[in-house]
Amino acid sequence: MQFRSSTRPNRPTRPTRTTRTTRTTRRWATLAVAALATATTSCSLGGGGDDGDDNGEETKGGAPTKVVLATHESFNLPKQLIAQFEKESGYQLEIRGTGDAGELTNKLVLTKDNPIGDVAFGIDNTFASRALDEGVFEASDVEWPAGVEQYALPGDDDEALTPVDNGNVCVNIDDTWFEREQIAPPETLDDLTDPAYEGLFVTPAATTSSPGMAFLLTTIAEYGDEWPAYWERLMANDTKITSGWTDAYTVDFTQGGGNGDRPIVLSYDSSPAFTVADGKSTTSALLDTCFLQVEYAGVLAGADNPEGAQAVVEWLVRPEVQAALPENMYVFPVVDGVELPTEWAKHAQRPTEPSTVDPAEVDANRDEWLRDWGEITTR
Repeated sequence: MQFRSSTRPNRPTRPTRTTRTTRTTRRWATLAVAALATATTSCSLGGGGDDGDDNGEETKGGAPTKVVLATHESFNLPKQLIAQFEKESGYQLEIRGTGDAGELTNKLVLTKDNPIGDVAFGIDNTFASRALDEGVFEASDVEWPAGVEQYALPGDDDEALTPVDNGNVCVNIDDTWFEREQIAPPETLDDLTDPAYEGLFVTPAATTSSPGMAFLLTTIAEYGDEWPAYWERLMANDTKITSGWTDAYTVDFTQGGGNGDRPIVLSYDSSPAFTVADGKSTTSALLDTCFLQVEYAGVLAGADNPEGAQAVVEWLVRPEVQAALPENMYVFPVVDGVELPTEWAKHAQRPTEPSTVDPAEVDANRDEWLRDWGEITTR
């Protein structure tokens, strides 16, 4: 897989360090919301307790038997996998969910001197540099399976953060709508500003949504310093901004299971795998509009149970966990050789050259970019 960088013109390919099964749109929306609801109910699937708890019972040797995983609210893995980890490792896993990737990062930074867990999962490549710079994570000696290396965070020379999953935020279209209306569908970011598509596009906000932020970064990677002018054109073409992905997809999108009237939406490259009817997907991801997201796991500095934390990181890249990611968290595995669900393999087409922005650049400019974006979209 190649990655587009944020440098223009003649965007160079960022080198790698080596070489997200249902049949209707309503089912896709229901699954996504259900996973979110499951994950937000305090996320104590394997244990229990609040943020102030200690690490529970100890073994005779004095080592803690509980390991606390701090994660985002969308973390969701089958209970049997968690039970298997606990049985094989001897650790009791307590899962503490908190907000999205940005909220998780902020909380980890603010509590770095008294960490809220032993291990964290769910910080993505738009926030990871900040966490590393703040000393949130310890260097790790987790052995990475084949395939993981290509998703390593640039600048993480100590490999403190282990890639666990990846996916692409992409513009999606309702193929049936465009076929019915006999309108040629858009293909590129520039197309979204064409008057032919006025009032047809909906996207979540960059300030309140992780995919919304990813879309902003897509436009920055594509247009460089001219990205504000692109957003001026996009808003002049009656683009709708929602607070989050759920509203954009399930409320406004014509294939979102409700009564939406916008056939273009920001979603994921995996989304078409959830809109299959009669063996054919009714939606498509526009593969020239995608931004790569990678989620990481790492041992928190000052963890009460660093050995247990490392065991969790190693577990997250085991084949059985990697294979569970698509249907439970709607993301792709990072380990080579992991078989995808049938409909993913058939309908979830992936971009060969997704956009990326260097994580350090995001960290340095995020506040300014979001301020400028907010001014443009609220005029």
